[in-house]
Amino acid sequence: MGKSNGRQEVNNVNLDWEHELPASNNENENAVAGESSAVQSELQKVQAERDSLVDRLARMQAEFENARRRTLKEQQEFRDFAAADTIKSLLPVLDSFERALQTKSDAAEFRNGVDLIYKQLQSALEKLLLQPIKAKGELFDPHVHEAIEMVETTDAPDHQVIEELQRGYKLKDRLLRPAMVKVATNPGK
Repeated sequence: MGKSNGRQEVNNVNLDWEHELPASNNENENAVAGESSAVQSELQKVQAERDSLVDRLARMQAEFENARRRTLKEQQEFRDFAAADTIKSLLPVLDSFERALQTKSDAAEFRNGVDLIYKQLQSALEKLLLQPIKAKGELFDPHVHEAIEMVETTDAPDHQVIEELQRGYKLKDRLLRPAMVKVATNPGK
């Protein structure tokens, strides 16, 4: 063996020259490396933007959830406060009932006291905008009356309310409870 510069001599080795890649030159390698660097840079930029958007979305979701909880809490506090005002307006009626039950008097005086308490309660409820629904003598209205019984009679026109079994009420313009009524059916009219 003679001197070789670190290479082994290949004798009689069959090489497949048809499928051998051409030797690369430095320009192609630099271009590929430059493109790879640009793609890496673009990828990092897109990933940073994605991370920013994901973080922003998470913050907005948390903010929305906090606002929703705060709104629910405020609504509950409003309902509690509204109920407190209503109850406060009914306390004098409760006091009057307690005083009436403690007194010892005859039936007529007791009846007069209960009538006064009833008027006091009606006044308190009117201040809360509670309105009774007129029923007896009115034409049957399915929006505010609930027919419990149909009574055949010639004394009243057809579909007229002849008896109120339970009073109905509206709060402002909203129906709280329909009036339960008996309605006339007049086969002759």
